[in-house]
Amino acid sequence: MKFTYRHTKYAAYIGYVSQAIVNNLAPLLFVSFQRDLGLSLDKISLLITMNFCVQIVVDLLSAKYIDRIGYRRATLLAHIMIVLGLVGLGTLPFLLDSFAGVALCVVVYAVGGGLTEVIISPIVEALPGDEKESAMSLLHSFYCWGQVAVVLLSTLYFTVIGVGNWRYLPFLWAVVPAFNIFMFANVPIRTLNEDGESVPLKKLFLVKIFWLFLLLMVCAGASELAMSQWASLFAEEGLKVSKTFGDLLGPCAFAVLMGTARTVYGIRGSKMNLQRTIFFSAVLCVISYMVAVFAPHPVVALVGCAFTGLSVGIMWPGTFSLALKYYPQGGTAMFAILALAGDVGCSAGPTLAGFVADHTGDMHDGLFAAAVFPALLIVGIFLLRRGNYNGEENASA
Repeated sequence: MKFTYRHTKYAAYIGYVSQAIVNNLAPLLFVSFQRDLGLSLDKISLLITMNFCVQIVVDLLSAKYIDRIGYRRATLLAHIMIVLGLVGLGTLPFLLDSFAGVALCVVVYAVGGGLTEVIISPIVEALPGDEKESAMSLLHSFYCWGQVAVVLLSTLYFTVIGVGNWRYLPFLWAVVPAFNIFMFANVPIRTLNEDGESVPLKKLFLVKIFWLFLLLMVCAGASELAMSQWASLFAEEGLKVSKTFGDLLGPCAFAVLMGTARTVYGIRGSKMNLQRTIFFSAVLCVISYMVAVFAPHPVVALVGCAFTGLSVGIMWPGTFSLALKYYPQGGTAMFAILALAGDVGCSAGPTLAGFVADHTGDMHDGLFAAAVFPALLIVGIFLLRRGNYNGEENASA
């Protein structure tokens, strides 16, 4: 079989599905961790923190070493780590101390998840073709569809096989990254910097517009995760609806609409202005947050939660594409630092919402506070348009 760049694109899509498995499978097992492994809520919270911190460290190290390792080796290592982490999740907690077993698996697949986040986007950006922005958005849509698949298929597994047999579920999901090891071992791969390494980090941080893109990435991650992480609790405790109903119209609908936004832009993106699209998406995001917070009826509030997913869909991949458009010399190092900034936002958004809600006793207040992030994104896009930056100007910075 002759592999082409089309197969490279398919492998990249599967890579983002693998990333979705890493981030969304464990939360579905938290109750089982409590019941079967005896893990307390504070230990489960520590697992979440470990996953986030490991991916941040990987993002930071990738900025310096990815070009030296090479794209192919990095992608293969990423998927091997994800497979090992998932397989370990169904075995190590029963062979070692329960918490130590789960924690070790989280660290292992978090390394793979962090590498995947950093390396897949530049691989797609480096593919032949002109419609880079559309390709990037379509790529990131597969994370959303992966998230939906993890939730729905895992729920089907629990219904048919039984929640008590959860330890075998990670084995089944490990098939996805395992297959992708074969794909990335064979597909052709180009790099963003064919003639050498990326711009050194010191020079990258001297480029003024790069700091603006860091702000955009923080706001993109925070706008997305503040709602997606708290939507289920907000629906059940804040809106007083059943968990099943709340999850379907909250987190699940959020992921579906986010994936829809990225897919539509991936198909029609060449006919749309990316800056304008991100600007109006941020405006819609603020409106959606306000509907969720102030709507008098729970169903309307849940619609606001869901439409937040539609509004944030283009933010993360769109910022990646804009950054490469304005500063193409940034290369892989720029992608790594932008991913780090996005992960910081993914932590900052839910943390701010949770802190405010804990202080006031009402998640409505927490989500209202989190609306500051899409508002800042509006300001950032305004500054970007007003600055009239271009690649030559930044290259000399």
